[in-house]
Amino acid sequence: MNIAVIGAGVVGAATSLAIKEAFPVSRVTVFADAFSPQTTGDGSAGLWTPYLLGSTPAEDVLRWSGETYRWMLSIWKSESAGDAGVSLIPITRVTSDARGVPEQAWISTVFGSRRMSLGDLRRLNEEQAAEYTSGWQFITFTAEPTRLIPWILAKFKSLGGNIVKRKILKLDELVDESFDLLVNCTGLGARDLIGDATMQPVRGQVSRVKNVEASWAFHVFLVEDEAGNYVIPNVESVVLGGTHQENDYDCRIREEDEKFIHEGCCKLLPALRECNIIKRWVGLRPGRPRVRLETESREAENGKKFTVIHNYGHGGSGVTLCWGCALDVVRILHGLKTEKNLSKL
Repeated sequence: MNIAVIGAGVVGAATSLAIKEAFPVSRVTVFADAFSPQTTGDGSAGLWTPYLLGSTPAEDVLRWSGETYRWMLSIWKSESAGDAGVSLIPITRVTSDARGVPEQAWISTVFGSRRMSLGDLRRLNEEQAAEYTSGWQFITFTAEPTRLIPWILAKFKSLGGNIVKRKILKLDELVDESFDLLVNCTGLGARDLIGDATMQPVRGQVSRVKNVEASWAFHVFLVEDEAGNYVIPNVESVVLGGTHQENDYDCRIREEDEKFIHEGCCKLLPALRECNIIKRWVGLRPGRPRVRLETESREAENGKKFTVIHNYGHGGSGVTLCWGCALDVVRILHGLKTEKNLSKL
């Protein structure tokens, strides 16, 4: 098989590697106009936690996130953890919503999950002058995309994978180049590439402070309110966030958002007031009513029929779902290969 993967963010990179590992004799080529550290995911903290997934079925989120969690665990246990940027870290997720935080199916995937007691919440509310109604604590991972994506692509290349820096404007381009199958991992770019009008940007702005100035921060704190803040430690910095503004294409730093982030995060951890901001970043998450992972039969302008596997629209969960979705693409490929072999009988 001659397979083209379009997109080199964390989803495209993971998908390329999974395909090459499953089909080592196949020719697999990644096409992208942007690579790490210029992808959307590179600005994120790389936290494993399902987020902004719309109406994606719970059973899909459970499978994809669970397989990714176990993949991260295997990396964390290996000698590659540092190179891949994978760290094990505790997290507290809370909300002020009167309805509380519902128990998600994926909570069974993680280590050490526990619903916070009324006593826990009372103490936290006193410390932060907050009104949290419920929360969960568990052990998760950060897989920093600025390290993870290059590590994945280096592994992909070591297996014989090909990488081409090129912007694909139409799928027909690759059909004309004799690729047997295309895999679309273009994220927000799917809006232009295939005309998916359901794609919309979810603007995210974050700040970073030096880890040496916040060396006491070894815990993720995330407020799941409409205007919630979060603090996520990385290896060399601590990420302060954030925003999730739908259908907003503005990639400029907004002072009002920076103020909201700084004041909100300092309320969570007052010691952050003594830290200097070293970086500000804005990115557009690939928002969609639900993740799209399926095959589609299409016809090129020259009349040639071809198959594309779509794997995009992961919202704020690209890192969280990347390996599980990649394995689903591999399962689809196995099915297509079986169908092709059966058709020859």
